[in-house]
Amino acid sequence: MHAWPASEVPALPGKGRDLRIHDTATGGPLTLDPGPVARIYVCGITPYDATHMGHAATYNAFDLVQRVWLDTKRQVHYVQNVTDVDDPLLERANRDGQDWTELAERETSLFREDMTALRMLPPQHYIGAVEAIPGIVPLVERLRDAGAAYELDGDIYFSVESDPHFGGVSHLDAEAMRLLSAERGGDPERPGKKNPLDPMLWMAAREGEPRWDGRSLGPGRPGWHIECVAIALDHLGMGFDVQGGGSDLAFPHHEMGASHAHALTGEHPYAKAYVHAGMVALHGEKMSKSKGNLVFVSALRRQGVDPAAIRLTLLAHHYRSDWEWTDAVLDEAVERLARWRAAVSRPDGPPADALVEEVRAALADDLDAPAALRAVDRWAALQERGGGTDEGAPGVVSRTVDALLGVAL
Repeated sequence: MHAWPASEVPALPGKGRDLRIHDTATGGPLTLDPGPVARIYVCGITPYDATHMGHAATYNAFDLVQRVWLDTKRQVHYVQNVTDVDDPLLERANRDGQDWTELAERETSLFREDMTALRMLPPQHYIGAVEAIPGIVPLVERLRDAGAAYELDGDIYFSVESDPHFGGVSHLDAEAMRLLSAERGGDPERPGKKNPLDPMLWMAAREGEPRWDGRSLGPGRPGWHIECVAIALDHLGMGFDVQGGGSDLAFPHHEMGASHAHALTGEHPYAKAYVHAGMVALHGEKMSKSKGNLVFVSALRRQGVDPAAIRLTLLAHHYRSDWEWTDAVLDEAVERLARWRAAVSRPDGPPADALVEEVRAALADDLDAPAALRAVDRWAALQERGGGTDEGAPGVVSRTVDALLGVAL
């Protein structure tokens, strides 16, 4: 599966700072110190309702991570999946009378278009669950043969008790895990499971549903968590730098994925940092497909909204915060974009070297994009008042905003 085209990232003078970021697993800040190649895995969409603003906010956060690393003169090895076969996708296709593969292909294509418009840097490897199945099956077999998985009426389940580190990502108690498991794709009430929290690794073929050759597992399709583990281990290996996604993925998805990897490799940790973006709400409730309260990037683009303004709306909120989408927050971003473009269009302006370092410092401090925006606002205000005669300053500001914030002025 192919990703989307990359926009050019301008090189800035000097060198950026190492990223200090909030790690869900430790509950506190962690300064990341990748090697020459920083490794990041971000969980992708299930392609049946792309791309809503919650998606966009998540991928914007991890785009900033990439940009901070690139500014430190590192290379970035970024991997993202597409869950192009799963219960929610099949349910939507059945509801709408569509072929599930056509639905997945259409929504994935739309997602690519939105990511391109928003100038999100693409992953080096963009892998669909379906194309990963040949690599998933052997992993499930290994877990089963090692006693870390078991069969129940043809389905294969992972035993969470096989991982002594289980619970180390989300740090939730058993009851909270049970409730979230039921809410987020698990089946804790199914009789016969060794532990109610045990997640499915391989679902035996169901009537009328897609199926693949599972070798000794029998025909069927993969569970959700093992999909990402297979892709991440194949392309990044154990101990990669950042596992990213929305905060609703901390449990069960990232917790279970880490346990799968620990059991498969005997190594710990799966990822050095678990980083989670906040949720975006509309009319007082978290945007969700089930509630239908979604704001789509593509719909805004069709209405003529500049994608740079959409991106500035996202950047105005700290990535870890939960916030609400309103017309007012978009209007503020449109006005900000106009001010910034007017400021950099003048032939000279106030010196901008300090601004570059302010933006770098803000982003290195747990991706504090709102602080970075305020720094550019201050420069633009000085520019409006005729605060300098540096002929190179507008270009420096424009390149900084482009390189570090992904906004083209």
